[in-house]
Amino acid sequence: MSDPLRIAYLQEDTDLSGGVRVVMAQADALIARGHRVTLVNKGLPMSWRQSEAEWLHPGDFRDVDLTPFDFVIGTFWTTVRTAYELAGPRAIHLCQGYEGAFSFYEQQRPEIDAVYSLPVPKFVVSRHLAEICRGFTSNVTFVGQIVDDEFFREPVAREGETLRVLLAGAAQIDLKGIDDGYDAVAHARWLGASLELVRVSPWAPSAAEPLEYVQDFRVALPVHEMTRLVHSCDLFIGPNHSEEGFGLPAAEAMAAGIPTVLTRIPSYLSFHEVADYALFADEGDAEGLGEQLAVLAEESDLRAQIRQRGSAVAEQFRSGLAAERIESDLMARRDLLRSGG
Repeated sequence: MSDPLRIAYLQEDTDLSGGVRVVMAQADALIARGHRVTLVNKGLPMSWRQSEAEWLHPGDFRDVDLTPFDFVIGTFWTTVRTAYELAGPRAIHLCQGYEGAFSFYEQQRPEIDAVYSLPVPKFVVSRHLAEICRGFTSNVTFVGQIVDDEFFREPVAREGETLRVLLAGAAQIDLKGIDDGYDAVAHARWLGASLELVRVSPWAPSAAEPLEYVQDFRVALPVHEMTRLVHSCDLFIGPNHSEEGFGLPAAEAMAAGIPTVLTRIPSYLSFHEVADYALFADEGDAEGLGEQLAVLAEESDLRAQIRQRGSAVAEQFRSGLAAERIESDLMARRDLLRSGG
């Protein structure tokens, strides 16, 4: 390998989120391949996940000298323009979901689209995002998603009298479909399924959540505790809406050998060309999700089949695969920049 890459990721904060976790996972995977990565983050020091990267905590990104870095990666729409202004042709846009589709950014969509239209190459974690991003620019590279290694394990059924079903995500974010998840579990119980509902969220429960139907509610778990919680469950339900950029908790559940029930949305369907790794229902169809959940709860042989296929499909989310794609792309781009291309 030629001299190591020097990469800076620009992040607004260190709040607990899948998007922040993925950036740190990419950083660690690239460091493992011999590169130098710095996380330039305006938030507080990280407390819920470890990373081997160097950290800078400026009040303003413009306070950091970014000239030594081969590439500067904007990790959210709010940081991409800054990366472009400070690094020019060395800027990269990491897209984990098209923010212009999110309801809470509806008023800012023109500004978001203007950012997406900048002449900045895009890295996407899901193949369906590549199609969206090509509506703004042709310079789009699929790098894939990363699930932390500790989630992966041999598929082992933890069969008990009452199966534990995991519903993950903040109820306050409508695209997570948490209301549908509650209704789906209620419908599965009405159909006769014996289920314990396990909820995990980065935030405290919303006032509207029916907590009386939850047997185990966890908030803001560090990664190692999240891993233990996932491994304690028997089923996973992903009721996410089509705006979801990837759906990391579903991939983590599959890696952990947990059978899943998912909505039939582009991000989940992009996991594999054959949709045999989960049971599916339409977005917003809580009864359909509940019916599929009840089927999984009833049929142990089907659970074993979905568990095996899900685990196999999740192998694509190993950290080294994404790091290899990122490395290959950035090495070629650096050679081109050094040659004056």
